[in-house]
Amino acid sequence: MNFPAELLYTKDHEWISFEDGYALVGITDFAQKELGDIVYLDIPSLNTMVNKEDVFGTVEAVKTVSDLFMPITGQILEVNPVIDKNPELINQEPYATWLVKVAPPDDATDKSALLSAEEYKEIIGH
Repeated sequence: MNFPAELLYTKDHEWISFEDGYALVGITDFAQKELGDIVYLDIPSLNTMVNKEDVFGTVEAVKTVSDLFMPITGQILEVNPVIDKNPELINQEPYATWLVKVAPPDDATDKSALLSAEEYKEIIGH
């Protein structure tokens, strides 16, 4: 299982990558393996402000439906257009296939609740 060290993680199995003025959010390799074959994503919160740890959408797999939780407070700027037609890419490349692009309200984003790769591995028992 893959845990890129440059990413930060949540206890709810999302990853986040901070870029220049925005962040990309996706689900972890562990999460996609637990969910199984992903068939659909519903992210209705485009252009809205979503608070940290609030649900911003759902991911539907053959076996189950699971909520997606926002790692930081921010406005959803974009939903990855590729996943609408090809949600299975999340199973194939979970760290290359981001779900949403988020604009934090300012540069003072609280990262203290986010986990390093090592901390995340401990939580999931790897």
